[in-house]
Parts: sequence; C-alpha cells; structure tokens
Amino acid sequence: MTWILMFSDAIALFLVFYASVLVKHYVFEGHLSLLLYWRLAPCIALFVAMNALVDLYPGILLSPPEELKKLTQSTSIIFLALAGGVFLSKQGTLFSRAIFITAWIGAIVALPVCRSWVRRMAHRWNWWGVPAVILGAGETGKLVAEIMSREHRLGLKPVAFFDDDPGRIGTNVANVPVVGPLDAAIKIVDVCRDAVAVLAMPGLDRAKLLEVLEGTASEYRHVILIPDLFGMSSLWVSAFDLSGVLGLEVHQKLLDPQRQRIKRCMELFLIWLFVHLIIPLFGLIALAVKLSSRGTVFFRHKRIGLGGDDIEIWKFRTMVVNADAALGEYLEVHPDLRIEWETNHKLAQDPRITPIGRFLRVTSLDELPQLWNVVRGDLSLVGPRPIVWDEVDKYKDGFSLYKKVRPGLTGLWQISGRSETTYDERIRLDTYYVRNWSVWFDIYILLKTPEVVFRCQGAC
Repeated sequence: MTWILMFSDAIALFLVFYASVLVKHYVFEGHLSLLLYWRLAPCIALFVAMNALVDLYPGILLSPPEELKKLTQSTSIIFLALAGGVFLSKQGTLFSRAIFITAWIGAIVALPVCRSWVRRMAHRWNWWGVPAVILGAGETGKLVAEIMSREHRLGLKPVAFFDDDPGRIGTNVANVPVVGPLDAAIKIVDVCRDAVAVLAMPGLDRAKLLEVLEGTASEYRHVILIPDLFGMSSLWVSAFDLSGVLGLEVHQKLLDPQRQRIKRCMELFLIWLFVHLIIPLFGLIALAVKLSSRGTVFFRHKRIGLGGDDIEIWKFRTMVVNADAALGEYLEVHPDLRIEWETNHKLAQDPRITPIGRFLRVTSLDELPQLWNVVRGDLSLVGPRPIVWDEVDKYKDGFSLYKKVRPGLTGLWQISGRSETTYDERIRLDTYYVRNWSVWFDIYILLKTPEVVFRCQGAC
C-alpha cells in the first residue's frame, strides 16, 4: 500500500508540474526552455520523502482533514525550499513565477483527489487495507467492525474477533467470525506482521487491561485502544505523558476565536473570488424561475441560527404557489407517504416541486441566494444542516452542540449521501462535525462538495 500511494503522489505531482509548464509555454507563449524544467523532475522525490516524514504512508487511519492538512503543509514546505534554493543560487530569472505558483496550488488540490481515487480503486480490487483483529466481541467491538467495513479509507479490514466469553466463540459478529479467546490472537501475528489489533473492551478493569496490553496485544506493531469516551471529539485529541500517567488533550477548536475569524475570512474571500461567475448565473436562474411558473423568484424560510436565534434564509423558489395546501391534499390522497414525510421531512417524489425547481434542487443551485446569508453572517459556507424548531426534539442533547456554530450552505451531510441518509444519520453527522470542527475540516468539505453535486449524489 505504501508503494501504491507513493507512486500515486509522484504521478500527480509530475502531471501537475508539467501541465503548468506546457500551458505557460504553448497557451500563453512563454517561450520556455522545456529541457530546463525537465531537469527538475528528480525534485519530485523530495515531495515524496517529505510526505513520508509526516507519516502520510502507508495512508491508513488518516482522517480526511488530517491528511489534507499534512499534504498541504508538506507540499508547501518543499515548494518554499525550492524557491529558496533558486533564489540563493541566483537563478531566479530562469524560472517562471507563474509556473511555480500554479504548480503549488495544483499540487495541493491534485494530491488529495488522486489519493482518494487510488484508494477507491485499490479497495475495489482488494489491494487496500491491512488485516485488523478486534479484541472484544461485545457491542463496542461490533460497532468498530461495522465502521471498518463501511469506511474503507481507514485501511483496516476486520478479519477476526477474539473474546474470552465461551458463548461468543464460533459465532459471527458483524459478519466477522469470533475465532477464539484473547490469548489466541497471537497466532494472527505469525501469519501477518502488519496486522493491527483493536482493543474494544471499554469496560475492562485496569488489571485485565494491562494484562492484555502487555501480553497478547504486545506482539502487534500497532494497537488501537477504544476508550469509553463515546460522544466526545475524536479528530483533534492528542496523548501526552503526565509524569508516567497517560493524558488525553482535547483541542477545543470550536472555542478558539482566532480559528473562527480565519473561517469567516476564508468564506468571504471565496465568495469575492467567484463573484464574477456567481452574478451572471444568479441572473439566469432568476429569469428561468420567473418564466417557468407563477409566483415570486425567491423563497424565504425561518431556520435556527447561531445561539438558537431565528434567521431567514433565502432560496430560489422551487415549489408551486400555495405549496403547503398542495402537500396536504397530496398526503390525503396518499396516506402511506405521511410516515415518510413525518420521519424525514422530505418526500422522494414531492408534488410541490416545479420542473425547473427539481433541476435546481438536484444541482443545489436553489441554494445560491444563501451566499447573501453567508455575507450577512447568518450562515457559514460549511456547517450543520439548517433546521426548523419542529426538528429540535429529534436532536435531543445534540441541539446544545448545534447552536454553537452557524448552519452551513454545505456540510458533512451534504457530502455523505444527502437525501440518501436517514434522519438519525444526519443528526449524527451534524453532531460529529461540531465536535470535530476545524478549518481543515471545512476545506475538505468544500473540496468534496462539487464532486457530490456534479454526480447528483443523493439529490432529491
């Protein structure tokens, strides 16, 4: 797996760099010495070496924001080092700054995209992932196995459970066999030295836990301990030594005003950067909505904003006039769909939606006016899904977290299946986002959103 990702990174960097050179040379008539740039090809090894130094290989157990952060930092360090080397060698006039900057930005975008594609293909061909054994076949172990099977980017393939409960041995948990007691897990190491052990017994007493860690688990190179800390931040937690006592530091990025300001500035900059494309598109959609059906161009609806305050968000109108009455009449005729509506607050085939409205919803272009809400500070570009007060009861304790951030134009729910997800899953994704928020998480979601929108994944 390490070599697959190394090769992927090298190819992505090569293509980005020489695409920048060829565009400058042939499209903008830069009259460059192509041989001069060809001699820089060995420098690609520096990028791969830097990625290795920051633990980007073999690429397992990396969350998307963490990987994006490390890739951006390592790539930027090498580009800055190359710029410094060119300056100190007094050869700055030989190289194009436009090529340098274009390749820099292109590499930051291309590397995570290429890695994601390679992982997907390698998983499809069963090349991706290392065996993982789970110590503990209880509810926690079952949850861990289900997550591993679902989230292939983690790079862990559950192959066996081990548990000291005789009643569980010989059964299957989450389609994974329970093959023996805990001490039998040592046999897996003899077959595969790269196997990962996951200790999923959060209720284990201290003495037994130390016995397992210093006995069976000590034979594994990598051991993951699942603590009884469900419901807390999981991305930005680091371990430290407190004079021989293990401590866990939880980075409350959500409470850092400096990071919040960076998030706000980044969003306003992105809107300003693309405003020349947004305004003509805005005008065309407004005209299409006006000509396609009777009614206003825009639709306003109350949602819950930061701190639980009411906000009004804007959308292009996608429904017929008197939509609520039309929905009531439709549910009277189709009472079997009332459960779907009450559960998800959505209908797969909504009779209220106009033909142009359906297109706008599939492409998410109906939400374009919400950029004004972002400028006003009612919404963020990235955040939890905007909800109404009728949905608060379903969020339960998660609503206190929801109120701590502005709702988003896009978010983790948007890139995780949209309408294909259940309502409970949407709540879980919103809660996960708030607990693990960071600027890098936002950048990852923003980069992922166009792919999901263009594929119309989970659109309704």
